[in-house]
Amino acid sequence: MTERKPPGISFESWADRQIREAEERGEFADLPGFGKPLPGLDRPYDAMWWVKEKMRRENLSFLPPTLVLRKEAEDALAAAAQATSEREVRRIVTEINEKIDEAIRRPPAGPPLNVERFDAERIVREWREQHAG
Repeated sequence: MTERKPPGISFESWADRQIREAEERGEFADLPGFGKPLPGLDRPYDAMWWVKEKMRRENLSFLPPTLVLRKEAEDALAAAAQATSEREVRRIVTEINEKIDEAIRRPPAGPPLNVERFDAERIVREWREQHAG
């Protein structure tokens, strides 16, 4: 609908014509979610629903960067404990340590980071003990 409404035509009839022509061209065919109920209709109304949905889709967070990194560090330790190989443990610890190093060099906004680098050798040793036998 890039054309402007011509003078002398009511807005409703102009809009209806645009929709009818687009429908005839098949522009509404095969839209995602066609024939499915709208998600969230059973939940109470939330004025910020669209913001929350966009943040979920784009994997964004309400938290300040320092708190996000703290959570990532916590998740990395849990992932390292569940890793299937020593190589995977080292990769996980290396990746989180790189993020921590960057945050120490250039402190992000938010509360203090209060996270130190992980000792990869200690975490690998603990992983070996956990998976021995």
